[in-house]
Parts: sequence; structure tokens; C-alpha cells
Amino acid sequence: MRAAYYTAYGPPEVLRIQEVAKPTPADDEVLVRIRAASVAAADWRVRKADPFLARLFNGLLRPKKVNVLGFELAGDVEAVGKQVTRFQVGDAVFAFTGFGFGAHAEYRALRESGGKPSRDGLVAHKPPNLSYEEAAGLPCGALTAQAFLRQAGLREGQRLLVHGASGSVGTAAVQLGRHLGAEVVGVCSGANVELVASLGAARVIDYTKEDFAETAGTFDVVFDAVGKTTKAQRRSALARGGRFVSVRGTAKILPDDLETIRALAEAGALRSVIDRRYPLDAIVEAHRYVEAGHKRGNVVVMLR
Repeated sequence: MRAAYYTAYGPPEVLRIQEVAKPTPADDEVLVRIRAASVAAADWRVRKADPFLARLFNGLLRPKKVNVLGFELAGDVEAVGKQVTRFQVGDAVFAFTGFGFGAHAEYRALRESGGKPSRDGLVAHKPPNLSYEEAAGLPCGALTAQAFLRQAGLREGQRLLVHGASGSVGTAAVQLGRHLGAEVVGVCSGANVELVASLGAARVIDYTKEDFAETAGTFDVVFDAVGKTTKAQRRSALARGGRFVSVRGTAKILPDDLETIRALAEAGALRSVIDRRYPLDAIVEAHRYVEAGHKRGNVVVMLR
């Protein structure tokens, strides 16, 4: 099968499209023929070993554990292991691959259920109202946003500030916050104000014109969805007893979380925002664009 493969840390050009072995599903796995995947920030950071600690995960001198990147995908089940009961051949699915990555390829084998989501990933039936491209851009951002908002204990009637509201995690956080009944305020650049408002934000702050710290002591939860601020810097924006959470920290993804995301998407309460689409052969250009740090929502890689 064709895959975007890399054997050295570095710029986007270290990625090469080449033939690699097609996976064979284990008894508890499904084999997915991938139609679409995404390029996330985690992909370029692991590719570039930025931060340096990424080398402790994937190999000190060169990538050994992961040679095919890609955190999320959508496609069709091509084969199932003999213990699989939730899926059958031909089912349209979408998935979070966990830290096994591997979505930038024509096929990926995934455990049907069980295990640890961060390690083994999660797979669910694709919402029928989403295209493969839309579904491929949903799991990573939505699962991350859901986990951090749960950790923060966000409840109906509270005020939520989402810093970085136009990215993959941020666009999901705005929608999930609104679904939970919170009053959501998004922070983004002026070019993305209209987008964030369309996702359900009650107010959108253009950070190039206004310092959201001026709204002192008004938010029950401040969520840094891009990892560019700290609790110390945003303490003044928190109400008494308010909580600050950031993607720089850790939050636990639960085994049923992708099913929750599927149900919300199918009900129209959660949608995927797609900025650009690239064919697999243009994976270098896709990585270069995402690494520049200006994407809106998700960048999708299409496989046919």
C-alpha cells in the first residue's frame, strides 16, 4: 500500500510517498480502507521532533516507533477479525488512531474496542450526514476538546472562554460548550471572527484589537485550545473558583467518547470545519501549511 513515510526528523521534505506492507487485522481488529485523513499539529511536531522530548517517544536519533503519521481518518471496513462484532465489511467508519498514528496511508488496522484510547485508538460508525472528508477532520479536535471541558467540569449556565477558537480543537470546543449550555466567548484573529460566531459563540474577541484579559473575573472556565497562554497570564479572566485548562496539559479520553462525538455530529450539534484539502501526493505541502500555524479548523488529506 502507499503511505507517507519518513525515516529522519526534519522539515516536511523528509516525508516520502512509498510502498509499505499492508496491515493484516488481528482477531479483535478491523482493517479500514482509508478515504480521508487529516494533518494535525501533533503530526508536524512528531515529524520535526519539536519539542525535543518527542524523541523519547519515537527514537532519539531517528524515528523508530512511528514512521507513518496521521491521528485521524475516515474510510470503509475492508476486513474484520473473527472476534469483531460491532462492524462488518463495507461499514463506513471514522477513527482516532491514538499514538500509533498511521492514518497517512491507504490502510490502517484498529482495535474494535477496549484497551486505552490514547494507545489503541477509537473507531466508530461514520455519521451518515458527514462526508468522509468532514468525518476525518472531527475525531482528534473533538475528542481533545471534550476531554478538557470534562476535566474543567463545565456545566450549563457557566461562561466559557476559548482561546484559539478557530483551530481544530477550538472550533470543537465552541460547539461542545454551546451544546452543554454554556455561554461561549471565542478568541481568534479578525479573519476568523465570522466563522467562530457561526459555530455558536455568543461573542467573539479579535485578539489583534482587544485584550480579553480586560473582561476580568467573568469566566468559569478558560480553555487554551492552542497552548499559547498560561494560567498565570489569564488568572484575571477567571471568576472565583474558575478553572483554567490547556492543551499543554493532559486530559483523559474515555472509551465511549467517539460514540458521543458521532451522536452529536449525527444530530447536527457538531460539525467539522475544513480549511484545505490535499491529495496524499501533496503531503509535504499539507505539512508545510499546517506547520505555519494559520489553519482554520482542519486540513484534510484525501486518499482514493
